[in-house]
Amino acid sequence: MCNWTIKCAERYISRLYERLRKELYSYHVIHADETPVLVNKDGRPAGSKSYMWVYRSGALEEHPFVLYDYQKTRKSDHPREFLKDFKGYCITDGYEVYHTIDRERDDLTFAGCWAHAHRGFSDVVKTMGEEKAKGTTAYKALQVIGTMFHYEDEFRKLSPEERLAKRQEKTAPIVDAFFAWMREESLRVAPKSQAGKAIAYCLNQEKYLRIFLTDGLVPMDNNAAERCIRTFCLGKKNWYTIDTISGAKASAILYSIAETAKANRLKPYEYFKLLLEEIPKHGENEDPSYLDDLLPWAGSLPECCRKMEAPVDKG
Repeated sequence: MCNWTIKCAERYISRLYERLRKELYSYHVIHADETPVLVNKDGRPAGSKSYMWVYRSGALEEHPFVLYDYQKTRKSDHPREFLKDFKGYCITDGYEVYHTIDRERDDLTFAGCWAHAHRGFSDVVKTMGEEKAKGTTAYKALQVIGTMFHYEDEFRKLSPEERLAKRQEKTAPIVDAFFAWMREESLRVAPKSQAGKAIAYCLNQEKYLRIFLTDGLVPMDNNAAERCIRTFCLGKKNWYTIDTISGAKASAILYSIAETAKANRLKPYEYFKLLLEEIPKHGENEDPSYLDDLLPWAGSLPECCRKMEAPVDKG
């Protein structure tokens, strides 16, 4: 059964995966993240970590899709190769590998994640307890960042141009004040404390955390990619390891299509069924334009693949 699944992924589903990968390069904004995974037979000592990287279309753009990419390591070679034809903005956490690529290219800009900045201060407050934490730097920082996220929720339905104008009007002054305050607090708070490390993270990431103020399609956070990684991590707790490299690559392809289907409000089972009925009708060397009708947002998809839209609240 595992062999059937791997062969289906390699022979058929991989064609749509590659079509989506080409689609990625036409987007203005994407997200990226990665998580460790164990692969039993990869030619290395037992317990060696492999990584599943994930790339997702921008959370504020139309036609969402998700691409997983299995690699043996966490080195910069992998995102460098995957993103070599992408020009635009890439939202990530503070992992230095992304920043290395950022320094190499003028046509690719990496943006930081305010959810990660928020998390550092949130951990301090959780450790202290909310009542004891009131009045502390960490507690105040959470309130400031929370205000920024509140504004961002207000701007979500605006056009990119309107959103950028509102960010410049309301959010940019808060960001300026926040970093000025962080620099002051860095002189007062012990660097090795939890709060000191959270402050250092913000100051080290300032360049990247400010990027969302320059483009209305760039989100404030990398939560879209993290949600996709979380799905894979939940599965990982069940099967724990992948047996072979072929299995890992097949997993990347199949998770990509399943998550993309869900992001486009499709029924994954029905969508996979459609793909495995239609793609085998076409040869590998055939003009791949037929795949356009199988994209998850294609209007030609049968209704059986679509989930019912949530009812509109008219109250």
